[in-house]
Amino acid sequence: MSENKPKKMRFGVVGAGKLGGFHTRTLSMMPEVELVGVADPNLRRSQVLAWQYNCIAYKDYADLLPQVDALVVAAPTEYHAEIGLKALGAGVHVLMEKPITNSEESARKLLEMSEKKKVVLQVGHSERFNPAVVETLKHIKNPRYITIERLGPFDPRVAATGVTLDLMIHDLDILLTMMDSEVESFEAIGASMLSSHEDISNVRIKFRNGCVADITASRATMEASRRMRVYQQDAYISVDYVSARLKIYRKKVPTIKTLRDIEITYPKLEPKQPIREELAHFIDCIRTSKTPTPSGEKGLMALRLALDITDKMRRFEVSEPEGPDQAESLARSIGDIGKATRVLAEEALRNSGIDKS
Repeated sequence: MSENKPKKMRFGVVGAGKLGGFHTRTLSMMPEVELVGVADPNLRRSQVLAWQYNCIAYKDYADLLPQVDALVVAAPTEYHAEIGLKALGAGVHVLMEKPITNSEESARKLLEMSEKKKVVLQVGHSERFNPAVVETLKHIKNPRYITIERLGPFDPRVAATGVTLDLMIHDLDILLTMMDSEVESFEAIGASMLSSHEDISNVRIKFRNGCVADITASRATMEASRRMRVYQQDAYISVDYVSARLKIYRKKVPTIKTLRDIEITYPKLEPKQPIREELAHFIDCIRTSKTPTPSGEKGLMALRLALDITDKMRRFEVSEPEGPDQAESLARSIGDIGKATRVLAEEALRNSGIDKS
């Protein structure tokens, strides 16, 4: 009966950029949500979204807070702490887009406020809700070697943040979720090409259980690619984030003699929109008082590792090219990063007895 239906949750969005637009559109289509408004210092941008999705435009997010139960913060990272503290302090549940903040200290303040006010703080690592990632996590069993690449074109909107905090942090969060072991050490290198921060980042992480992970993130690549490969004792798992596809290779017999000795499976994945799944999970956590995935604590863990990588990278960062010779040298250096990762992956694959996909 209609009287048994839960009351619609009043939502607001802070930030009318690309990501804020995705959240606004998705919330407008969710029957359990009442979309109240969008706030952005650029009132024209918030008005455009408000007209499109039948809500109210605000210039100051503080005017939106008294009107909502929950808030999605899709503002630039440097404003996350300020907005999050005010919203949580007002008793508003917060879904904070990644990274949680730009410093460990401010992230801890958000966690403390969330606990004090007994409101939900979820971090927007939407790849956690990618169907391919959700399925992959079910098959992870003591991985020995992992490679992840996240490559795409430059976006001037995020030039104020390095690619490690902007993009690689997604994969750091997934990696820390997969691994039942602590980070022992890592080596990192980055290159600044198109902004004042690193635009390509590569890190090799060694875990205490012996597993090694190579992660590359770039916003200096014209073609988008988001892939992960996991090598473990019983399987080789190939994941394509973009197409949400997954392939699993397993040996049928202890010793591989022909390709027929390899079983290849393609788990059937139900098409789902990660942002919608993320928001639905956020709503469920609010209604049931569950700890969200990822929680503020998990967001802090990924942030801490990303900041450590960024700090170490500065000591090895390739300088911005000043002429044709330096530009050519930089291109070779960046190419070497990707080549080294591919060679290591191919070696691991050959040693496993499984043919390359």
